[in-house]
Amino acid sequence: MDQKRAFGEMPLPLFTPAPDDVSGLAAVPTQGRQKHPPSYLSDHRARLRERFMNGGAASMPDYELLELVLFRAIPRQDVKPLARALIERFGDFNRVLSAPPARLSDVAGVGPAVITELKIVESAAQRLARAKVINRPVLSGWQALLDYCHTTMAHRETEQFRVLFLDRKNVLIADDEQGQGTVDHVPVYPREIIRRALELNASALILVHNHPSGDPTPSEADISMTARIAQAADCMGITIHDHLIIGKSRELSFRSQGLL
Repeated sequence: MDQKRAFGEMPLPLFTPAPDDVSGLAAVPTQGRQKHPPSYLSDHRARLRERFMNGGAASMPDYELLELVLFRAIPRQDVKPLARALIERFGDFNRVLSAPPARLSDVAGVGPAVITELKIVESAAQRLARAKVINRPVLSGWQALLDYCHTTMAHRETEQFRVLFLDRKNVLIADDEQGQGTVDHVPVYPREIIRRALELNASALILVHNHPSGDPTPSEADISMTARIAQAADCMGITIHDHLIIGKSRELSFRSQGLL
């Protein structure tokens, strides 16, 4: 059997995909076959859901939380092996969710339905975190801002540069992605940042980018790029409150390090 189709791409011989199963499973004859998974599989899923509802996610290892997500994408099979394979490949639950679809599809058993479910959860987490900071005073809700930045950027495999635009009361009025790059570089254009700030009538900015390596220590390029943006902003009367570099488990503030 082609290992690529070991999980979501082909049903186990005993089961028939449900009509709403969009994981790309091949249709199989129903005569003489069970239409429902065996009781041990149903019992396992019921126990896992009950543990989640009673104790929350904190007490569950990453692979079990991932199983809960995979249940919807692959309703007729044991998804524990696939959950463990994804964790082994990408490292943890967060990195699985934020992995690019092309890399996810390289894992045996991952089809369109699995990728869709993972990206729904990722988008929901980002939207929830964003709702806690957008149109709110940033400086008085700094921890919520850091949480948002970590949710959206900490587990990406490539660098991303974002600019948070603030009004005169330091309320966050826009969050723009200015560029995406490679694992250690992202192109940034100060002119475009200032143009956008003037378009929004922003009074202040917070610069944010991630380091996929997990280490938020700034490079010389990070420092010089920040200085160029700060110089351009100063000419237009725009304040740069900070430049945050987001690592896997911590962040670095240029303001706190005396770099801005």
